[in-house]
Amino acid sequence: DVQLQAFGGGLVQAGGSLRLTCVVSGFPFDSYDVGWFRQVPGKEREGVSCLIRSSGIAFYSDSVMDRFTISSDTAKNNTVYLQMNSLKPEDTAVYYCAADSSASTKTGLAPIGFYDYWGQGTLVTVSS
Repeated sequence: DVQLQAFGGGLVQAGGSLRLTCVVSGFPFDSYDVGWFRQVPGKEREGVSCLIRSSGIAFYSDSVMDRFTISSDTAKNNTVYLQMNSLKPEDTAVYYCAADSSASTKTGLAPIGFYDYWGQGTLVTVSS
């Protein structure tokens, strides 16, 4: 079975950094893309970043551009990171990683419907 495990959330002060990790297992093939989403209670889940693993091309939402970086671990092919710097209180949310098993063509952040596998969330809390 395909499984995604996200971890690395926590409590951090504004201006600080956290690195989230998403470990993917169970895919029969290596061709899948990974995205990070976040959700605040009462609001829709929003895309934060996505990585086209075959090319290394990444996309970001305007709200995290130049502060967050998505990357894959070259040694651990099934691991994707989200490095979050200069965190702001408005970044507080539950963060989810997701996989698009069809590695569909993307020209920007892909909407939720592109992703068919989801990990459990990890809570990020940024204090002011």
